Amino acid sequence: MIYHKRNSGFTLIELLIVVVIIGILAAIAIPKFANTKGKAYAAAMRSDLRNLAVAQESYMYDNAVYAGSLGAMNVNPSNGVTITIGVANAQGWNAQAEHYMASPIRCYIYVGNAPLPPATTDGVVVCQ
Repeated sequence: MIYHKRNSGFTLIELLIVVVIIGILAAIAIPKFANTKGKAYAAAMRSDLRNLAVAQESYMYDNAVYAGSLGAMNVNPSNGVTITIGVANAQGWNAQAEHYMASPIRCYIYVGNAPLPPATTDGVVVCQ
């Protein structure tokens, strides 16, 4: 009886090449994915500050003064976002937003006579 050697399957070199290619693709994709998550956190902070601006203007219309707390306006930030109102009076207000996963990026806004660097334009959200 004659036995023939079977030549099917992958060689060790072929498997090693595939593993190296997968490693290279992962090294490229992972940082891009992390950057995308950071952009999403910044977008959530920007959106929450814009919503706060709308709520502040509504509160000002009703009470002739800007609100010093989120609870007074019934504003709920996005999950993970913390909004801090600095100054709030009849002349203006300012606030900053941060997300615990987006550190050290913070977003800032001010309206009226309460500038908050790096925000330099009234009503415009700045993130850095």
